[in-house]
Amino acid sequence: MTEPLNPREQVMSIAAPLGFNAQVIPVYEVCANQPRVVDADLDPQNIKHRFLNPPVWEPEITDENRHVIATDIIAKRQVSGKETRASVLIPLLIKRDGLSVLLTQRTDHLYDHAGQISFPGGRMDEGDVDPRETALRESEEEIGLDRSGVEIIGHLPLYLTVSGYSVTPVVALVKPQAEYVLDAFEVADVFEVPLHFLMNPANHQVRVWESDQGSRRFYSMPYENRFIWGATAGMLRNLYHLLKA
Repeated sequence: MTEPLNPREQVMSIAAPLGFNAQVIPVYEVCANQPRVVDADLDPQNIKHRFLNPPVWEPEITDENRHVIATDIIAKRQVSGKETRASVLIPLLIKRDGLSVLLTQRTDHLYDHAGQISFPGGRMDEGDVDPRETALRESEEEIGLDRSGVEIIGHLPLYLTVSGYSVTPVVALVKPQAEYVLDAFEVADVFEVPLHFLMNPANHQVRVWESDQGSRRFYSMPYENRFIWGATAGMLRNLYHLLKA
């Protein structure tokens, strides 16, 4: 289990160099000793009920997952202008054989998180009334997601990334579409992963990258030929903690 960090410690963690390949970083441990979320708790209505009646639970803070709970640090970062507000949609696709999570593969030429797997989403615009609107708008722009088929059921705690984004993860039940229209500049591909796979800690790896500046721990969740890691994996870990609580 990754050791929690003191929220009042340095907010930013060690930045990875250009061309950093997370897949070659050694696996420190696999979380197989932690209980999986049982199938009944992955039912759409039960998940919806969980967000409407949340239990007492603690978000996980790791080197990668710097969603800082200390409000004074968040306020200082907002004043200093070092924080970029953003929002992502965690789309839980309603399928006959159970829920799946819709994910995107980013294009290789992007400045931030090039080639990585992520949720649809992005920076908040001035015209966005709240993070939910940002998540819906960005999902429409990136993958052509029809908001009429999206039922927002809640959100996870604020997530502060290594690259300086303050992200609100918005969770929604989504009707699958026959086709997704991708923004070719930002999105290389879109794919699904069964929720039961992602909510099973036996599939959660902790990796440790050592550098001259120190070490950095992050989660990864390899699925078939896809490598889910970093902030995306960190948000999925918090979804796991909420549903398991």
